[in-house]
Amino acid sequence: MRKSVMSALVIALVLGGAATVLAHAPANASSTVFPKPVCIRAASSSSDASVTAPLICHPWRHADNWFHTPPTILTTSFAPNEAVPSVVAYAAWIRTSTTDLALYLGVKGPGPSAFNRGPLAVPASGDARLLATFNSGFYEADGAAGFFTNKTLYYPMINGLATVVRYSNGHVNITKWNAGARPGPTIVMARQNLSLLVNNYRPTPASRDNQLWGVTLGGVQAVWRTALGIDANGNLIYVAAPEQTSASLAQIMVQLHVVRAMQLDINPEWPIFVTYGGAGARGATLFVPNPNQVPNRFLYPSTKDFFAVFISRRAGEPQPW
Repeated sequence: MRKSVMSALVIALVLGGAATVLAHAPANASSTVFPKPVCIRAASSSSDASVTAPLICHPWRHADNWFHTPPTILTTSFAPNEAVPSVVAYAAWIRTSTTDLALYLGVKGPGPSAFNRGPLAVPASGDARLLATFNSGFYEADGAAGFFTNKTLYYPMINGLATVVRYSNGHVNITKWNAGARPGPTIVMARQNLSLLVNNYRPTPASRDNQLWGVTLGGVQAVWRTALGIDANGNLIYVAAPEQTSASLAQIMVQLHVVRAMQLDINPEWPIFVTYGGAGARGATLFVPNPNQVPNRFLYPSTKDFFAVFISRRAGEPQPW
């Protein structure tokens, strides 16, 4: 049974010691780097082609106020197509220079393995530093992909696939993998899923073929889809949105100014992004309003693998396990 009460001393150390945490953050930490605003052209109300509809810009909001400064998790929501305001995309920006991106296995996902699957949930040892959790990619049975975490290669890496990587120097990247079946010594985490959705700020040619991006519920083309991108400053941007094809999801990532992006999981059951309102995994809140999910989803054993974001103490440190 997971501990429900965190030591008051630990909480006090985290809340009162954010400056110490930041002092051990990677050298590229900066409070001046923030995501670009998301500005969408409004639907035109004029029949005059010479009249340009105004841009509507959507602000980013600080989602981890308990963790002092600099802001580490920012969120925003917007209609990717202002002509269809009922379809809303939910985006979260993650400052990678002051956080650790961790990867955990689920009970069933990514698939069967002879290796120890680990805690299957956020381990209690990480509660004091937990900032956010979110869904990962496909089951191994639904799409072969490399999976490396906690010094264990659960599935070999596959050249050509989109990969989110965390390195021993603290940096994070999303890239097209070309380094062979086994990650090198500078990599502490790697998770693959399909090919790149966006590359060099543009949708990839493959993004136009919806059949390449997973089996959808009921065979419909536009479903809930999620993606993870990297911006020009090396920070991550997560997105979840309903009624999306692979092409429209790629366009959302372009609207968010990512350099490269990969699709994560799809279909209504899986999209989830949780923020935490205090140390000790307190105040769990569903940022993505998915009725199929609950806020404490990753505080007990999960069916599928997932990502967690922790306050960083030093570059390349092992994730809580």
